[in-house]
Amino acid sequence: MATYEQSSTTTQKIGWAAVKDARRSSKQINFNPSSATVPGGYGAVDTNKFSNLDSFDEEAGPRSTFSALKNVVFGKFFPNCLLVFMPFGYLSYAYQWGDNYVFWFNFLAMVPLASILGDFTEELAMHTNQTIGGLINATFGNAVEVVVAVQGMKAGQIRVVQASMLGSVFSNLLLVLGCCFFFGGLKFKEQTFNATSASANISLLTLSSLALVLPTPFAHYYEIENEDVLMISRIAACFLLAMYIQLLFFQLFTHSYLVEDEDDEEEPEMSFWAALGGLCFVTLLVSVYSEWLVSSIDGFTEASGISKTFVGLIILPVVGNAVEHITAVTVAMKNKMDLSMGVAVGSSAQVSLFVVPFIIIFGWVADIDMTLNFPPFEIMLYILAIIIVTNCISNGKSNWLEGSLLITTYIMIAVGFWFEKVVEFR
Repeated sequence: MATYEQSSTTTQKIGWAAVKDARRSSKQINFNPSSATVPGGYGAVDTNKFSNLDSFDEEAGPRSTFSALKNVVFGKFFPNCLLVFMPFGYLSYAYQWGDNYVFWFNFLAMVPLASILGDFTEELAMHTNQTIGGLINATFGNAVEVVVAVQGMKAGQIRVVQASMLGSVFSNLLLVLGCCFFFGGLKFKEQTFNATSASANISLLTLSSLALVLPTPFAHYYEIENEDVLMISRIAACFLLAMYIQLLFFQLFTHSYLVEDEDDEEEPEMSFWAALGGLCFVTLLVSVYSEWLVSSIDGFTEASGISKTFVGLIILPVVGNAVEHITAVTVAMKNKMDLSMGVAVGSSAQVSLFVVPFIIIFGWVADIDMTLNFPPFEIMLYILAIIIVTNCISNGKSNWLEGSLLITTYIMIAVGFWFEKVVEFR
């Protein structure tokens, strides 16, 4: 094994822009086992296109809507093969097969729906300019996590929602990044990436950790009223969301050249209205299936003995991120570490700066007492995870041993919460 360094220069992309680049590159990865390679460069746009189909004809315009929709649904073997669980998800809920069946069937059905939702988001964004497209990507990039969290809050599953927010960060920072370092390191002795861009995302995560840490000591050690903890959480959420808006303004207006694609513009495969209609329809499906999933959590945890914390922290993050996780590892094995970092660290920053404050503010509007008052142990793990990842990426180099370290950290966290008793945190 020989050291292999990337020769291409990489602009400093953080947050949604880093994730968008990774998603675009992933779109030329076909997860059909019968074919598929990952071409070099950053010019790819959507995960899973048929290589033998021309997506755009300069004279005729976008290919037929039917052909484009067919490509979105059947253009990749995984995870779209899991669409077969959609009818079982409905039947298990409608005919009361039991909460275990309802949970797992709807869980499996939502994995491909999340992927298809991302495809329609990309298609819609390509019909707009750089600014509007960036806003669409930033808004719908975490739509599944937001929808699941909203359904959980409506069902009173506050503990699960809280755990899922931290779980998304743990999954991306430790498991995904660890797998990227490990499997990439098995093929290349040492890999390099843009440490400046990765550090910028870590800085955003550090800011979010401050907001998450603030309410916890007040609630546990200073014994202030719950109403005050709630208000601290809401104020912190407002500042986090304001920081996110500033980040968007920075990337889309004042420093837009940092996120502009160097490659030729990709052309959409379907019409604007087809993309918009598909986005709305799949979002509706995600909402329905997530409602059925959330409704089964109480029965599932009681029957299985698994705590709600484990469900939110370890299981639910898989729903919205499975395909991106596979993409990150695949491109890492092609030595495209900046794209892998975009998925792992960039997604974490997106969750911390957008999803978390959005959920808190939604609860405020809906009169739901959703706070940032996490158990102290979880906050400690969150901060330690950021510190460990910061140390691993500070030199802009990675190897398989660092990947193993991150994966081991994630497994230890998962094992700890697996043995947590099924009790509600107050």
